[in-house]
Amino acid sequence: MNYFSSNFKLGILGGGQLGKMLLNDTRKFDIYTCVLDPSEEAPCRIASNEFYIGDLMDFETVYNFGKQVDVLTIEIENVNVDALERLEKDGVTVYPSSKTLRIIQNKATQKLFYIDHDLPTAYFSRFAYTSEIKEAVNHGGIQLPFVWKSAQFGYDGNGVKIVRSLADLNGLPNVECIAEQLIPFKNELAVIVARNANGETKTFPVVEMEFHPEANQVEYVICPARISDAVVKKAEAVALKTSEAFGHVGLLAVEMFQTKNDDILINEVAPRPHNSGHQTIESNYTSQFEQHLRAILNLPLGRTDSKVGGIMVNLVGAEGFTGDVIYEHIEDIMKMEGVTPHIYGKKQTRPFRKMGHVTIVNEDLNKARKIAEDVKNTIKVISK
Repeated sequence: MNYFSSNFKLGILGGGQLGKMLLNDTRKFDIYTCVLDPSEEAPCRIASNEFYIGDLMDFETVYNFGKQVDVLTIEIENVNVDALERLEKDGVTVYPSSKTLRIIQNKATQKLFYIDHDLPTAYFSRFAYTSEIKEAVNHGGIQLPFVWKSAQFGYDGNGVKIVRSLADLNGLPNVECIAEQLIPFKNELAVIVARNANGETKTFPVVEMEFHPEANQVEYVICPARISDAVVKKAEAVALKTSEAFGHVGLLAVEMFQTKNDDILINEVAPRPHNSGHQTIESNYTSQFEQHLRAILNLPLGRTDSKVGGIMVNLVGAEGFTGDVIYEHIEDIMKMEGVTPHIYGKKQTRPFRKMGHVTIVNEDLNKARKIAEDVKNTIKVISK
């Protein structure tokens, strides 16, 4: 099929920042795009060829949108999977597949998938309702502390809480959930695996992630990860085994814990471009967004190694500010060596909302990490 400067249409479910960055590469290749998103102010609106407003969880909306395109992909997991399954039966190419997405959408189902496929993950218990957990603790079924995770609709730290006492369960939604063993880890790592329909597979370098202690969001992504070669090989092997088990097409971001004993445990996965790969835009031979396009269109995969050390800093809304966004001191960070800001196009800020990111590239990773901290301490995402 001729994808370039042709009548081919690529559909994207979700019009947020991941979609916007994906559209940078569809424009580079002159691939015609259609985007569906519930917000009329979605970042993708200005860059797509056709933009539609609609509920991503509504069967008819997703189905009717998908019937207009040749290949359908996602930039967010929370979409109507039944509609994707029907579209596949009708001959529309959908990546990731409805089967893959159905497993990943539910954290309990996702964890059971790891167990069934002999993939390393933390011990967990599954509950139909949060209210059942207290009884399990009281009867010795599970031990404190643990990590409570909502089975569905969690993102960017939402739907996750460390439970150190039963009082910490108060106020949590009474929904299907898991209680996961709290892992004492050295590092949180991630590997993005790209796979096309021919089965060609490539991995991006292992990255190290540093999280905000309150928001449970990634603050820094550091590439390459500051770990031993032996741990790198372990992480890559687990990521590749996970990719093979899913048999996905596109990208699969595998988030992992490096334990105190240097074992690797899978935390969770995302079948799309991911926050842990944003630095690839500036630091790698092929960005994660171009690679996603190559994979879902069954084109040869690009070279994935880094040209230079890269660090990504998330720009999130400052606490205490809600309203029309202002990027305070952005000119100051642009004076710094190797710094590139990416602004997502969201007009309204609120505390911890992802508003953009900054990449820092440098031959010296330690110097890049220092500049990244200077960036974090300088730019502020506030409101008028």
